Amino acid sequence: MDSLISTAARALAAGDPLGALNHVALRDDAPALALRGIAMAQLGDLIRAKALVRSAARAFGSKEPVARARCIVAEAEIALASRDLAWPAKALDAARTALEAHGDLVNAAHARYLAVRRLLLIGRLDEAEHALAELDPAPFPPALRAAHELVVAGIAMRRLGAKTARAALARAEHAARRARIPALTAEIENAFLLLDRPAARLIARGEERPLLLDEVEALQTSKALVVDACRHVVRESGTAISLVRRPVLFALARALGEAWPEDAPRGTLIAQAFGAKHADESHRARLRVEIGRLRTALRGFAVINATKRGFSLTPHHTREVVVLAHLFEERHAAVLAFLADGEAWSSSALALALGASQRTVQRALDSLAAAGKIQSFGRGRARRWMAPAVPGFTTAMLLPAPPTSG
Repeated sequence: MDSLISTAARALAAGDPLGALNHVALRDDAPALALRGIAMAQLGDLIRAKALVRSAARAFGSKEPVARARCIVAEAEIALASRDLAWPAKALDAARTALEAHGDLVNAAHARYLAVRRLLLIGRLDEAEHALAELDPAPFPPALRAAHELVVAGIAMRRLGAKTARAALARAEHAARRARIPALTAEIENAFLLLDRPAARLIARGEERPLLLDEVEALQTSKALVVDACRHVVRESGTAISLVRRPVLFALARALGEAWPEDAPRGTLIAQAFGAKHADESHRARLRVEIGRLRTALRGFAVINATKRGFSLTPHHTREVVVLAHLFEERHAAVLAFLADGEAWSSSALALALGASQRTVQRALDSLAAAGKIQSFGRGRARRWMAPAVPGFTTAMLLPAPPTSG
């Protein structure tokens, strides 16, 4: 490796992309192309960065498997940063295997962390936790230890483990100070800010108030009967009943929870469950059927009694019923929740993260764009979507994980 390449590499490791470009900007050999690509990624030009790194991988070819594998890992990192989550995981696995075989354990570990972060973004938490458990961050350099703790914190946030997330971020902060990489420090600071912002609303006895993630975590272990409108479950004392696939029953459960300790009028229940503005006898008959189904679903938690004007919920084991809801509730709120992270997402990545069809997601994006809530740039497959920062907007950490196939 010549001196200019070595100097540029050290500059990139220290988070100085402009300094690196001063040494390799006019060179087109494979090492220079790779370093230029990484520098452009650090400067935010991800499209150019991807093209440069891919060109470097081709230039290295099969005669330099380690350098080529490193380029594939760099391309995967750029794809992750640009929220292009459909990149081939098998190529990254093959690159990791090549790096391990040649003794480059640090970059092999980095490849593993990229795969885990992708799993986290698309809501496959069990797989992410399993993959993370195979990694011991102790022998790694500070930057990788910080990355490890960021993933731990991200999983903990999705699991509503605020205390675990804070501890992981504190360790990440310590490692980042030793790494001296400004972008890494900024990412950790943003994660801390997320923990200190309201994450949900609590609706109880006709009143509402915002909750931090710590309070949401405490609510999960409280003695209250919780109707969780963030994840569409009803839980009590650590036991949960999922109504994700039964939206009508959940709508009725939420209406009864918001009305508690009073009863919910039939007209309100019909409007929320069926969307009918004016109830007729067919709606009332359907309501009786669905209430019967909800009674069966919640029989271990509560009874539902008929009253003169509607129905009321009476819990078996607690004296408190609360509803946990997103801070803001509107059409396509789940799409906005992912875009609220400030990154530029492709429609295919959003579809993967939401467990929805790309056509459904595209219709939602078009609707939000028409309303002026999001904006796009690029064309075709390079098109990306972003939302302006909305203070306190619900993040994706409280969204239910997308359904898995099979």
